[in-house]
Amino acid sequence: MKRCPQCNRIETDDALGFCRMDGTRLIADADVSEPATAILPGTRGNAELTTGHLQAGPSIAVLPFLNMSADLENEYFCDGLAEELLNALTKIDDLKVAARTSSFSFKGKNVNVDEIGHALHVKTVLEGSVRKSGNRLRITVQLVNAADGYHLWSERYDREMKDVFDVQDEITLAVVGALKLRLLGDAREEVLKRHTEDSAAYQAYLEGRFYWYKRSIDGLNRSIECFNRALKIDPSYALAHLGLADSYNILGFYTMRPPKETFPQAKAAATKALGIDPSLAEAQASIAYALFYHEWDWAAADATVRQAIALKPDYAIAHQYYGNFLTLMARFEEALDEFRRTIKLDPLSLIGNAALGWGYYFARQYDQSIEQLRKAIELDRNFDTAHFWLGSVYAESEMFTEAIDELETAVGLSGNRAGISASLGYVYALTGERAKASQILAELAEISREKYVSPYRIANIHTALGDNDEAFAWLERAYDDRSHLLAFLNVDPRVDFLRGDARFVDLVRRVGLPQ
Repeated sequence: MKRCPQCNRIETDDALGFCRMDGTRLIADADVSEPATAILPGTRGNAELTTGHLQAGPSIAVLPFLNMSADLENEYFCDGLAEELLNALTKIDDLKVAARTSSFSFKGKNVNVDEIGHALHVKTVLEGSVRKSGNRLRITVQLVNAADGYHLWSERYDREMKDVFDVQDEITLAVVGALKLRLLGDAREEVLKRHTEDSAAYQAYLEGRFYWYKRSIDGLNRSIECFNRALKIDPSYALAHLGLADSYNILGFYTMRPPKETFPQAKAAATKALGIDPSLAEAQASIAYALFYHEWDWAAADATVRQAIALKPDYAIAHQYYGNFLTLMARFEEALDEFRRTIKLDPLSLIGNAALGWGYYFARQYDQSIEQLRKAIELDRNFDTAHFWLGSVYAESEMFTEAIDELETAVGLSGNRAGISASLGYVYALTGERAKASQILAELAEISREKYVSPYRIANIHTALGDNDEAFAWLERAYDDRSHLLAFLNVDPRVDFLRGDARFVDLVRRVGLPQ
């Protein structure tokens, strides 16, 4: 028996001579000392992550597959193949599967499987590698016991790209067998269900998801191109419609494009996906997102997001969306419970951890918000959204120096996103630095010539400057734009100065929020 000195994995096939995962030459097990353990930042100190225990039944984390190809562009295929396997395994009732964002947070990190098992509360880890050359594939997969690093099962597949769906089915069934699970009848059919039979459409979809996860405007625009390419090949590909919906929703929420453009497109695409596959909880969640952020149809949004949770109770994003909705309704304790449930399901999710801090912020529990957002930053110090919200909390706590530091960091990390720059202008206005606030207003006016800038954010700066008439003029523009930020009117601390004004009461009434 031999062991890899780089990843510390045990290889049962002595004849192979090289680690199947990273190509390192194997050496005798007795000659290898235990390597230093690399712990993902934040996993030990975060109470939200360490209070759980291993799942009582079978449990698994699917790690991103290593790209062994000469072409670095094939990384999207490796990530996508692992995610598709993860999604198939989530359909098995008796198997607990770590969420994608938590599993993929270990990408590129030298972390032992026992540490991964501890952080994600799973007993087994599925890992693999892909070598792709033209239409030829070599996929190597192994299921590892997280406690001791020993293989439960491993296999290598040499196939053509057109056979990729068969390979996925074989891997899924092999994992089911290795974990001694039963998969019969309708359950087997659901787990092995294919959303397309066209490998070219499938590759375009995987590439779209790869760029969607980058959450940048360039990445999202490219993801839309990929999803549309998949749909041109296979118009009935439900997951590609869902990908479009998710892309447009994120573009709208982060005000990268006008909300009147993005949210209706998101809802239309998600509705198409749901029409093709009524069981898609993810499509229900995307529709709910557009309902409460754009259409302000609160009753329908509530029912739709709860339907998504009913369809897929372990879908962390649906719980996060429900937390968002409950926050808008000022039902803070319920909202915080949903955000905590999100983290329990997906403990290393950056946005999930930030969302809990965000919930504390709107509930005016600033100390708890600061603590939680610091934990989110520990997970990834380059996560601009966490810095943005931490700066916002510092501002409302009158810790203005810290607020400016965090917001300046967020501006840099985000590539000067207009909404974050506007928040910096809001803090300058609060501190009486009118010249700096006015300078940011001028910069935003210049940016708006080429890119969308939310009128709501500009209204915030004028509110802090004490220019209430100007603030309301910009809020009216936000209403005409159908800005999703108006959904926060009942809970946003930045508009507290305006709450006694009859114009504000009327605006809340028109948005349809509870008085």
